[in-house]
Amino acid sequence: MNQTFSKTLRKLRTARGLTQSALAERLFVTRPTIARWESGSRLPDVVMIKRLSQVLGVDVDSLLSAAQSDECPNVILVDDRKLVLTGGLPILEEALPNASVTGFTDGDEALEFARSNRVALAFLDIELRGMSGLDLCRKLLEINPRTNIVFLTAYADYSLDAWATGASGFMLKPITVEGVKEQLKKLRYPFYLGEEVA
Repeated sequence: MNQTFSKTLRKLRTARGLTQSALAERLFVTRPTIARWESGSRLPDVVMIKRLSQVLGVDVDSLLSAAQSDECPNVILVDDRKLVLTGGLPILEEALPNASVTGFTDGDEALEFARSNRVALAFLDIELRGMSGLDLCRKLLEINPRTNIVFLTAYADYSLDAWATGASGFMLKPITVEGVKEQLKKLRYPFYLGEEVA
């Protein structure tokens, strides 16, 4: 149940003096549809969220954020060395206990995942076989410009190139829980982690 979106919708609707029936009429849906959205039992799709933003006069991103706030955020770790993945995944899970953390050794697999799952945060090794982490970053941001990217590397020399991509952060390996938590404070696009906001 998505209580953040339902409360946001109810507040916006009542602030504009609209009944559920009046809002439904403007959106070309039924009143029970609005009632389900406001109870949190259903969520509108992206097309309907865009219509809602127009009818209610609010920014579409704020409605999308509210719709996604109760979802379990997807976090990915991409490194072509399995040893780094097996060591890094438990650290990310400890630092982000309410997130779904997935590891990839292949950049193309990570992109395929990102096309079908909204990735809130990606930790990317800069030196990957077949595709650089910098290129992977650009492709992830083409899929979803609001993905937060944190680069991981053993070489500080890459930091200038990494910042030029629009990344949120840069960490030297090995990663630590404390280091990850520090990066969460610097994200360009904060996201919800249960009661906390990353």
